[in-house]
Amino acid sequence: MCLIALSYHNCPRYPLVVIANRDEFYSRPTTAATFWSEHRGILAGRDAVDGGTWLGCDRGGRFAAVTNFRDPRVRHPSTYSRGTLVSSFLMGRDSAADYLDGVHHKRQRYNQFNLLVGDETGLFYYASVQGKSHKLAPGIYGLSNDVLNTPWPKVQKATHRLARLLDADGPLELEQLFQLLVDTEIAPDHLLPDTGIGLEWERVLSPLFVRAPGYGTRSATVVVLDQADQLLFAERSFDAQSEEQPTLAYRFEIQKASLNFSPRREITESGVVP
Repeated sequence: MCLIALSYHNCPRYPLVVIANRDEFYSRPTTAATFWSEHRGILAGRDAVDGGTWLGCDRGGRFAAVTNFRDPRVRHPSTYSRGTLVSSFLMGRDSAADYLDGVHHKRQRYNQFNLLVGDETGLFYYASVQGKSHKLAPGIYGLSNDVLNTPWPKVQKATHRLARLLDADGPLELEQLFQLLVDTEIAPDHLLPDTGIGLEWERVLSPLFVRAPGYGTRSATVVVLDQADQLLFAERSFDAQSEEQPTLAYRFEIQKASLNFSPRREITESGVVP
Protein backbone atom coordinates (compact mmCIF):
# COMPACT_ATOMS: atom_id res chain seq x y z
CA MET A 1 0.00 0.00 0.00
CA CYS A 2 1.47 3.32 -1.03
CA LEU A 3 -1.19 5.88 -0.22
CA ILE A 4 -3.73 5.92 2.60
CA ALA A 5 -6.04 8.73 3.65
CA LEU A 6 -8.41 8.13 6.52
CA SER A 7 -10.94 9.84 8.72
CA TYR A 8 -11.13 8.48 12.25
CA HIS A 9 -14.03 9.62 14.46
CA ASN A 10 -13.87 12.90 12.58
CA CYS A 11 -17.37 12.61 11.09
CA PRO A 12 -20.35 11.66 13.30
CA ARG A 13 -22.03 9.67 10.54
CA TYR A 14 -18.95 7.64 9.64
CA PRO A 15 -16.56 6.67 12.49
CA LEU A 16 -14.02 5.32 10.00
CA VAL A 17 -13.43 6.11 6.34
CA VAL A 18 -10.33 4.78 4.57
CA ILE A 19 -9.30 5.33 0.96
CA ALA A 20 -6.09 3.71 -0.27
CA ASN A 21 -4.07 2.91 -3.37
CA ARG A 22 -1.72 -0.05 -3.65
CA ASP A 23 1.24 0.43 -6.01
CA GLU A 24 3.14 -2.67 -7.02
CA PHE A 25 4.96 -4.37 -9.91
CA TYR A 26 2.44 -5.93 -12.30
CA SER A 27 4.54 -9.08 -12.41
CA ARG A 28 3.87 -9.81 -8.72
CA PRO A 29 0.85 -12.15 -8.53
CA THR A 30 -2.07 -10.99 -6.39
CA THR A 31 -5.51 -12.30 -5.52
CA ALA A 32 -8.48 -9.95 -5.27
CA ALA A 33 -10.25 -9.07 -2.03
CA THR A 34 -12.34 -11.90 -0.62
CA PHE A 35 -12.94 -13.74 2.65
CA TRP A 36 -9.97 -16.06 3.16
CA SER A 37 -10.75 -19.75 2.96
CA GLU A 38 -8.60 -20.75 5.95
CA HIS A 39 -9.54 -17.70 8.05
CA ARG A 40 -13.15 -17.00 7.18
CA GLY A 41 -13.28 -13.89 9.35
CA ILE A 42 -10.64 -12.04 7.30
CA LEU A 43 -11.52 -9.90 4.29
CA ALA A 44 -8.57 -8.71 2.21
CA GLY A 45 -6.68 -9.02 -1.01
CA ARG A 46 -3.61 -11.21 -0.92
CA ASP A 47 -0.02 -11.23 -2.05
CA ALA A 48 0.32 -14.60 -3.79
CA VAL A 49 4.10 -14.65 -3.25
CA ASP A 50 4.36 -14.37 0.54
CA GLY A 51 0.73 -14.77 1.61
CA GLY A 52 0.33 -11.45 3.40
CA THR A 53 -1.79 -8.46 2.51
CA TRP A 54 -1.54 -4.68 2.34
CA LEU A 55 -4.91 -3.79 3.87
CA GLY A 56 -7.71 -5.81 5.42
CA CYS A 57 -10.34 -6.14 8.10
CA ASP A 58 -12.29 -8.90 9.82
CA ARG A 59 -15.90 -9.52 10.79
CA GLY A 60 -15.21 -8.39 14.33
CA GLY A 61 -14.01 -4.94 13.24
CA ARG A 62 -10.24 -5.41 13.35
CA PHE A 63 -8.45 -3.34 10.70
CA ALA A 64 -4.85 -3.12 9.53
CA ALA A 65 -2.82 -1.60 6.70
CA VAL A 66 0.85 -1.20 5.88
CA THR A 67 2.97 1.06 3.68
CA ASN A 68 6.65 0.84 2.85
CA PHE A 69 9.00 3.53 4.11
CA ARG A 70 10.99 4.64 1.07
CA ASP A 71 14.73 4.66 1.66
CA PRO A 72 16.69 2.57 -0.88
CA ARG A 73 19.89 2.97 1.12
CA VAL A 74 18.66 0.62 3.86
CA ARG A 75 16.68 -1.88 1.84
CA HIS A 76 17.66 -5.51 2.40
CA PRO A 77 16.46 -8.34 0.14
CA SER A 78 16.51 -11.12 2.75
CA THR A 79 13.85 -9.76 5.09
CA TYR A 80 10.30 -10.90 5.89
CA SER A 81 7.40 -9.60 3.83
CA ARG A 82 5.84 -6.53 5.41
CA GLY A 83 2.42 -7.74 4.29
CA THR A 84 2.57 -10.44 6.95
CA LEU A 85 2.42 -7.69 9.58
CA VAL A 86 -1.16 -7.01 8.48
CA SER A 87 -2.25 -10.63 8.13
CA SER A 88 -0.71 -11.63 11.48
CA PHE A 89 -2.69 -8.96 13.29
CA LEU A 90 -5.94 -9.94 11.57
CA MET A 91 -5.39 -13.62 12.34
CA GLY A 92 -4.45 -12.99 15.96
CA ARG A 93 -6.27 -11.93 19.10
CA ASP A 94 -3.78 -9.52 20.67
CA SER A 95 -5.05 -6.01 21.26
CA ALA A 96 -3.77 -3.39 18.83
CA ALA A 97 -1.39 -1.89 21.40
CA ASP A 98 -0.03 -5.28 22.49
CA TYR A 99 0.45 -6.35 18.89
CA LEU A 100 2.49 -3.24 18.08
CA ASP A 101 4.61 -3.84 21.16
CA GLY A 102 5.49 -7.24 19.73
CA VAL A 103 6.12 -5.76 16.29
CA HIS A 104 8.54 -3.24 17.81
CA HIS A 105 10.73 -6.01 19.20
CA LYS A 106 10.99 -7.78 15.83
CA ARG A 107 11.03 -4.72 13.54
CA GLN A 108 14.54 -5.42 12.28
CA ARG A 109 13.29 -8.55 10.50
CA TYR A 110 11.56 -6.26 7.97
CA ASN A 111 12.51 -3.46 5.65
CA GLN A 112 11.24 -0.15 7.02
CA PHE A 113 7.48 0.22 7.23
CA ASN A 114 4.47 2.11 8.56
CA LEU A 115 1.71 0.06 10.18
CA LEU A 116 -1.86 0.98 11.12
CA VAL A 117 -3.83 -1.41 13.33
CA GLY A 118 -7.20 -0.93 14.94
CA ASP A 119 -9.70 -2.77 17.12
CA GLU A 120 -12.30 -1.94 19.77
CA THR A 121 -9.58 -0.23 21.83
CA GLY A 122 -8.75 2.33 19.15
CA LEU A 123 -6.63 2.96 16.06
CA PHE A 124 -2.85 2.87 16.46
CA TYR A 125 0.12 3.80 14.25
CA TYR A 126 3.67 2.44 14.30
CA ALA A 127 6.65 3.72 12.30
CA SER A 128 9.65 1.39 12.26
CA VAL A 129 12.00 4.24 11.38
CA GLN A 130 10.96 6.01 14.62
CA GLY A 131 10.64 2.83 16.66
CA LYS A 132 7.50 3.92 18.46
CA SER A 133 3.73 3.70 18.26
CA HIS A 134 0.88 5.91 19.39
CA LYS A 135 -2.89 5.88 19.57
CA LEU A 136 -4.51 8.19 17.05
CA ALA A 137 -6.82 10.95 18.21
CA PRO A 138 -9.93 11.72 16.16
CA GLY A 139 -8.98 13.43 12.92
CA ILE A 140 -7.96 13.05 9.29
CA TYR A 141 -4.64 11.41 8.49
CA GLY A 142 -2.52 10.74 5.44
CA LEU A 143 0.19 8.16 4.92
CA SER A 144 2.43 7.30 2.01
CA ASN A 145 6.06 6.16 2.02
CA ASP A 146 7.24 8.41 4.82
CA VAL A 147 5.90 8.81 8.35
CA LEU A 148 2.29 9.72 9.11
CA ASN A 149 1.12 13.11 7.80
CA THR A 150 4.37 13.92 6.01
CA PRO A 151 3.25 16.77 3.71
CA TRP A 152 3.95 15.15 0.37
CA PRO A 153 1.72 16.57 -2.39
CA LYS A 154 -0.20 13.31 -2.88
CA VAL A 155 -0.84 12.97 0.87
CA GLN A 156 -2.09 16.53 1.22
CA LYS A 157 -4.28 16.29 -1.86
CA ALA A 158 -5.89 13.02 -0.71
CA THR A 159 -6.58 14.20 2.84
CA HIS A 160 -7.93 17.60 1.78
CA ARG A 161 -10.28 16.06 -0.77
CA LEU A 162 -11.48 13.43 1.67
CA ALA A 163 -12.20 16.16 4.21
CA ARG A 164 -14.28 18.08 1.67
CA LEU A 165 -16.36 15.02 0.84
CA LEU A 166 -17.04 14.39 4.51
CA ASP A 167 -18.04 18.02 5.04
CA ALA A 168 -20.63 17.87 2.27
CA ASP A 169 -24.30 17.22 2.98
CA GLY A 170 -25.77 13.80 2.30
CA PRO A 171 -24.29 10.30 2.30
CA LEU A 172 -20.89 9.46 0.92
CA GLU A 173 -20.97 8.06 -2.59
CA LEU A 174 -18.69 5.14 -3.29
CA GLU A 175 -17.88 6.37 -6.78
CA GLN A 176 -16.79 9.76 -5.45
CA LEU A 177 -14.32 8.08 -3.14
CA PHE A 178 -12.91 5.94 -5.92
CA GLN A 179 -12.64 8.91 -8.28
CA LEU A 180 -10.61 10.76 -5.69
CA LEU A 181 -7.97 8.03 -5.97
CA VAL A 182 -7.43 8.08 -9.75
CA ASP A 183 -5.78 11.49 -9.95
CA THR A 184 -2.73 11.19 -12.24
CA GLU A 185 -1.45 14.77 -11.92
CA ILE A 186 2.32 14.92 -11.39
CA ALA A 187 3.39 17.27 -8.60
CA PRO A 188 5.63 20.27 -9.37
CA ASP A 189 9.32 19.58 -8.94
CA HIS A 190 9.75 22.09 -6.12
CA LEU A 191 7.23 20.15 -4.01
CA LEU A 192 8.75 16.71 -4.55
CA PRO A 193 10.56 14.93 -1.73
CA ASP A 194 14.08 13.60 -2.09
CA THR A 195 13.91 9.98 -1.00
CA GLY A 196 17.04 8.79 -2.79
CA ILE A 197 15.44 7.44 -5.98
CA GLY A 198 16.21 10.34 -8.33
CA LEU A 199 14.06 13.15 -9.70
CA GLU A 200 12.47 11.17 -12.54
CA TRP A 201 11.12 8.50 -10.23
CA GLU A 202 10.02 11.11 -7.70
CA ARG A 203 7.91 12.59 -10.49
CA VAL A 204 6.52 9.21 -11.53
CA LEU A 205 5.50 8.33 -7.97
CA SER A 206 4.10 11.75 -7.05
CA PRO A 207 0.48 11.33 -8.31
CA LEU A 208 -2.20 9.64 -6.26
CA PHE A 209 -2.57 7.13 -9.11
CA VAL A 210 0.77 5.87 -10.44
CA ARG A 211 1.41 4.72 -14.00
CA ALA A 212 4.83 3.48 -15.15
CA PRO A 213 6.16 0.67 -17.36
CA GLY A 214 5.81 -2.54 -15.35
CA TYR A 215 4.72 -0.73 -12.20
CA GLY A 216 1.73 1.25 -11.01
CA THR A 217 -1.43 1.44 -8.98
CA ARG A 218 -2.76 -2.11 -8.95
CA SER A 219 -5.83 -1.56 -6.78
CA ALA A 220 -7.85 1.06 -4.92
CA THR A 221 -9.67 0.24 -1.70
CA VAL A 222 -12.47 2.02 0.15
CA VAL A 223 -13.49 1.08 3.69
CA VAL A 224 -16.41 2.84 5.36
CA LEU A 225 -17.82 2.08 8.81
CA ASP A 226 -21.05 3.87 9.70
CA GLN A 227 -22.53 4.65 13.10
CA ALA A 228 -24.75 1.54 12.94
CA ASP A 229 -21.64 -0.73 12.69
CA GLN A 230 -22.36 -1.44 9.02
CA LEU A 231 -19.09 -1.85 7.14
CA LEU A 232 -18.47 -1.45 3.42
CA PHE A 233 -15.25 -2.85 1.94
CA ALA A 234 -14.82 -2.16 -1.78
CA GLU A 235 -11.88 -2.91 -4.05
CA ARG A 236 -11.27 -1.81 -7.62
CA SER A 237 -8.34 -3.33 -9.49
CA PHE A 238 -6.43 -2.05 -12.53
CA ASP A 239 -4.50 -3.96 -15.18
CA ALA A 240 -1.08 -3.13 -16.61
CA GLN A 241 -2.67 -0.60 -18.97
CA SER A 242 -4.39 1.06 -15.96
CA GLU A 243 -7.74 -0.16 -17.24
CA GLU A 244 -10.37 -0.43 -14.52
CA GLN A 245 -11.65 -3.89 -13.61
CA PRO A 246 -15.06 -4.73 -12.07
CA THR A 247 -15.45 -3.49 -8.52
CA LEU A 248 -15.85 -5.95 -5.65
CA ALA A 249 -18.01 -4.63 -2.79
CA TYR A 250 -18.74 -6.40 0.50
CA ARG A 251 -21.26 -5.08 3.01
CA PHE A 252 -21.80 -6.57 6.44
CA GLU A 253 -22.50 -5.75 10.05
CA ILE A 254 -19.59 -5.84 12.48
CA GLN A 255 -20.15 -8.82 14.78
CA LYS A 256 -18.31 -8.26 18.02
CA ALA A 257 -19.69 -11.36 19.77
CA SER A 258 -19.46 -13.99 17.05
CA LEU A 259 -17.30 -14.97 14.10
CA ASN A 260 -19.99 -17.23 12.62
CA PHE A 261 -21.74 -14.45 10.73
CA SER A 262 -21.84 -15.06 6.99
CA PRO A 263 -21.97 -11.66 5.27
CA ARG A 264 -23.65 -10.96 1.98
CA ARG A 265 -21.35 -10.44 -0.98
CA GLU A 266 -22.15 -7.94 -3.68
CA ILE A 267 -20.33 -7.23 -6.92
CA THR A 268 -21.12 -3.84 -8.39
CA GLU A 269 -19.68 -1.16 -10.60
CA SER A 270 -20.70 1.67 -8.30
CA GLY A 271 -23.05 2.34 -5.47
CA VAL A 272 -24.00 4.46 -2.50
CA VAL A 273 -22.41 3.92 0.89
CA PRO A 274 -25.18 2.89 3.31
